[in-house]
Formats: sequence, C-alpha cells, structure tokens
Amino acid sequence: MDTRTPEQRRRIMQAVKSENTGPELLVRGLLRRMGYRYRLHRKDLPGSPDIAFVSDRKAIFVHGCFWHGHDCPKGRLPKSRLDYWRPKLDKNMERDRKKEEELHSLGWAVLVVWQCETVDLEALAMRLQAFVGARPHQAKSGQYPA
Repeated sequence: MDTRTPEQRRRIMQAVKSENTGPELLVRGLLRRMGYRYRLHRKDLPGSPDIAFVSDRKAIFVHGCFWHGHDCPKGRLPKSRLDYWRPKLDKNMERDRKKEEELHSLGWAVLVVWQCETVDLEALAMRLQAFVGARPHQAKSGQYPA
C-alpha cells in the first residue's frame, strides 16, 4: 500500500525532472570550470545524451540512481507497490542499455555518471577528464588555466 495520498504522490511525481537535474547541473558546471565546451540534450542522438562532445563523438548520461536502477543505497526499490515499480525501473534500465548500444554502433563513446558519484568532485573530475581527454588549451600549452 502506498504511504502517500494521491495528491501527495502527484505533487512528488510532478517535481521529478528529466533534464537539468541537480546532478546534471553539477556535472555540467564541473566540465565548464575544467574548460570543456559541449552540447546539451541532443535529440538527434539515441537517448538524447545529457552532454555531448559532438566533434569527439562522446556522450555523457547523468543518471539518477533510483530511476535508472543503480546498485547503491539511493537506487533501492521502494517497499510498497513493487508490482508497479519493478517493471517500470527494469524498463528504464533496458532502454538505457539499448540507447547506449545504439550510440556505440554509431561510433560514439558513452560515459554514465551516477547521482551518487557527484559527491566526490575530485574523483568525478578525474573520471570526466579521462573520458573526454585533453582540454583544447591543455593540448596546446600543457598548462591548466588559473
């Protein structure tokens, strides 16, 4: 049984965003501060990646742990209405897998950043830099900007 009234549940679900989420904004800000430029939510690509480096053919998805079924404390299934949530979340994970495969078949590299990974910004910055590669100014001068 649901522990919320239908009105409470409706308000909660209305507040869930698919674009410009907190974790996504954090990753985008980190990339910007690191000197990278990118495109957002490319509808012409499978899965509409949150962040796309078009010339390098690299895409980043920033996934919420709950909605995309990550194996972490934030990704746990709810205790109520499992008959509703399990198929819904399984479908999300299957769609994610298919869209990632489609991008790979088009020659794109894909990185998934999980919501829980946005806590450690240093580790996340290193992971992003390893995926995206040298920044344009770094490749020329070997220096990082101040």
